[in-house]
Amino acid sequence: MTNEEIIAFLKVHLQSIQDNDIQTYHETTADDLSLYEWWVTPHRIDGLPFHEFMMTSNAGQGRVFGAEGEAKSPTRFDLSNLHIQNYGDTAIASYTLLVSTASPAGVKVASHNESRVIVKRGGAWKVVHVHKSPAWQAPHIPA
Repeated sequence: MTNEEIIAFLKVHLQSIQDNDIQTYHETTADDLSLYEWWVTPHRIDGLPFHEFMMTSNAGQGRVFGAEGEAKSPTRFDLSNLHIQNYGDTAIASYTLLVSTASPAGVKVASHNESRVIVKRGGAWKVVHVHKSPAWQAPHIPA
């Protein structure tokens, strides 16, 4: 897979999360997904049920996953400083995810750093691991 194909795959995967599109999310994500989402819990989360619940709940409320703002607010995402490491049937994408949300008070941008590991399984590319960290200087030792 070329870097351009990996980027196209990644954008489809991320758009499925933003759109609360569980079918496409399943098509682009491995069942044995592992992930770290620093703002949710300091522990690893395994499997798809965690995101399925969030996406189903957000869809019912007209919310975008990871966005700041009111329901049904226009939202977009951008990948800042995107870097692809391509190793044949495995690729690692690292970037700063910027989620911009428009509201009557103006545009708010939420950001965090992400790495996604993508592997080819059974002829299909799947995200198998995600690691997110703050895009701001967090303290090394908790207060």
